[in-house]
Amino acid sequence: MKIISSKKVKNLDELKSFASRKGFIFQSSEIYGGFAAVYDYGHYGAILKDKIRDAWVKSMISRSDIKYLDSAIFADPRVWEASGHVESFDDPQFDCKSCNSRFRADHVLEEFGIDADKAPLAEINEHLNELKSQEKIKCQKCGGKDFTDAKSFNLLVKSNLGSPTSEEIREEDIVYLRGETCQSIYLNFKNYLKSMRVKPPFGIAQVGKAFRNEIVARQYTFRTREFEQMEMQYFSPAEMTAELYEQWKETRMAWVKEVLGLPEESLGFFDHAKLAHYAAAATDIKYKFNAFGCEFDEVEGIHNRGDWDLSRHQEFSGKDMQYTDPQTGEKYIPHVTETSAGLGRYTLAVLDNSITIEELEDGSERTVLKLPHHLAPVNYAIMPLTKDEKLMEIVEEIKNSLIASGNMVEMDISGSIGKRYRRQDEIGTPRCITVDFDTLQDNCVTVRDRDTMEQERVKIEDIS
Repeated sequence: MKIISSKKVKNLDELKSFASRKGFIFQSSEIYGGFAAVYDYGHYGAILKDKIRDAWVKSMISRSDIKYLDSAIFADPRVWEASGHVESFDDPQFDCKSCNSRFRADHVLEEFGIDADKAPLAEINEHLNELKSQEKIKCQKCGGKDFTDAKSFNLLVKSNLGSPTSEEIREEDIVYLRGETCQSIYLNFKNYLKSMRVKPPFGIAQVGKAFRNEIVARQYTFRTREFEQMEMQYFSPAEMTAELYEQWKETRMAWVKEVLGLPEESLGFFDHAKLAHYAAAATDIKYKFNAFGCEFDEVEGIHNRGDWDLSRHQEFSGKDMQYTDPQTGEKYIPHVTETSAGLGRYTLAVLDNSITIEELEDGSERTVLKLPHHLAPVNYAIMPLTKDEKLMEIVEEIKNSLIASGNMVEMDISGSIGKRYRRQDEIGTPRCITVDFDTLQDNCVTVRDRDTMEQERVKIEDIS
């Protein structure tokens, strides 16, 4: 059937409804009213997310100069002092005096065209006070216009280990859930020099959970309190970092286009005007989300971190973090080029780009998830025309053969063939295989393509 026109999701509500209805993403603790800024990935969402993760890992560790790490979530609390998180990992926020709703200051100022990212608290309050005096800021919940001054809130999530002897947790029992995964890579730098027989330049990559006390959470799975990072830290002599920074920018952008299938016109580099305390240079890969009103938002950062991280851990731990060049005897602390991607953000971007509503020539509509084939949660759906025993025997043979070849296979046996096709279109299945009574005679099946809806009669042994 001919496709007349197609369109993407137009807002976040459409995307959220689709993701929940089709088993990709659910609100955490939904039966209790939902737990803000925390989400569960359903069957298809978990498979999609894992495929993106596995593709990232493969792209990294297939290189001879990058090694893999899976580190613990808990670490010595001094790690987060050395990293600067205890002292300065915060977001200025202010409250509505009428209903106590809380707002993140830089997000509110951004709506008025004011870039307050990493601005001092005094400067942020100066901007807010000016807007308040003009009554331009209004509470989104109650409509109030009376607000507190902005205050800083640390984003590290506190926990405790041990057995406190009283209701009050002792200072020595306090630990933090990691705010980012890269710190454990720095902690293991010397271990990799010894155990993996590597020398700069080389990298260490890992995927893992991180946690942030996001008081004001928004934008669905784009900004959550519990999330997964895909980070790689590349250690090199100082004189190599500027060139490596540019190389990694191009390498990461190419991966996003080729592996995730995100279109070039929806991607771009956005250099940081204001740098974090650890950065010598920083840029973001941003994707233009259809669900966010076609606004660009960050999905990955590439940073030149200098030698700040290893130097700080050397200072706080008292351990030598230098590398000794075996040829020259020179000792130095390597500089770091970092790539840091949000797995949840990339999953959201892929869904946002793939959900397509098509108008067909007969006047009907179909929703199809046009995922890159290698990311589809289901590779093949097998559909017997009826539940006839002889047809089901052939279905089982085809299913087992495809599974043995490494494919994810789903059997769809209820409803009309047309309804089954639509169900598989919505979860992104690239190929549907129909087994009918002619199959018993000619050993052929009908293979239907998701994107074109074209059907072809194919020998069973030629399906793959």
